Formats: sequence, structure tokens, C-alpha cells
Amino acid sequence: MTSAPLIPRRYWAIAFFIVALMAAIELAMGRHPICTCGTVKLFVATVHGPDNSQHIADWYTPSHIIHGFLFYLLGWLVLRRMPAGHRLLLAVSIEAAWEVLENSPIIIDRYREATIALGYAGDSVLNSAADVCWMILGFGIARRLPVWATVMLALAFETLTLIVIRDNLFLNVLMLVSPVEAIRVWQGG
Repeated sequence: MTSAPLIPRRYWAIAFFIVALMAAIELAMGRHPICTCGTVKLFVATVHGPDNSQHIADWYTPSHIIHGFLFYLLGWLVLRRMPAGHRLLLAVSIEAAWEVLENSPIIIDRYREATIALGYAGDSVLNSAADVCWMILGFGIARRLPVWATVMLALAFETLTLIVIRDNLFLNVLMLVSPVEAIRVWQGG
């Protein structure tokens, strides 16, 4: 682990304000605050069920941690001279904006037509907020671990989710942008 200086509290306050703002926007969009089942679970293992993307963590959580790795890398490559807190706020802003877009009808419909997420209805606000927090965790991990360890962890997450749920960040992006019918059939099991 590297001994990177701590990010000052003011950045964390702004980061969590951004998450709260994202949650408010999603609520205004009509998103459910929590699962319509009325419970809050730490982890949901069922990918193709109504609880997926509704609770604190699911099999897509590793993808959000990898987002944090990638945002840290991007910030380090492009904005290296900026304080880490600025790079964190940029990463949180991008992830929060994606969560709002991901829960809009255009992306929900795209997931339904192009991927195996046929019954996908979007995330609960709790899940979206947790996804941003998982990204923040990934950003922090990438900031502290050596590059090789972060890369190995990302590959392990991608391999694990590929084996367990036949999906991962790479396939999710590929299928959203340029669907491959053979992959869709394979993912459907």
C-alpha cells in the first residue's frame, strides 16, 4: 500500500452532497427509494429477479468498484496535478450522472432490448446511492494499492462475475453499446 495523504473532509462532504443530490433527482424522476418489497438487504445474489439492483449490493457491485479504479486511473493520467479531492469529486459527479441516466427510460429500455436484462426496471434510489459509494471505495482502493494489485483485483472481479452470472463490466458495456447476439444467447443460459 502507498501512503497517499488523506483527502480533506470538505471533499467528502461535497461528495456525499452530490450523492444526496443524485438521490433527490432520482426520487423526482419517480424512482422507488428502496425495493418495492419493503425490505433492505445487504446483498442479493439473484441476478434475474425483482430484488436485483434494489438493495445495497448485488453481483454488479464489483463493476462499480472497478468504475472507481478506472476513474482513479483517468484522473491520475489526465488531472495528475489536481488535488486528489478534486479528482474524487469529478469521479463522484460522473458516477452520479451515470446513475441518473441509467435510470432514465432511454437506458432502461436499451438494457431490455440489447441485453439479457429483459425485466429490468431500473435501480432503487438506495441501490444507486450504494453504487456510487462502491465506486468511491474502488477509487480509494486504487489510490492506496500498487497498480499491479488493482489490476489483479479488477481481473478477479471480472472473472468472478463472468463465471457466476455470465456478465461483467466489459460485457455489460459491450452489450449496451454494440450487442452481440451470440453473447446474449450464452448469457441467457
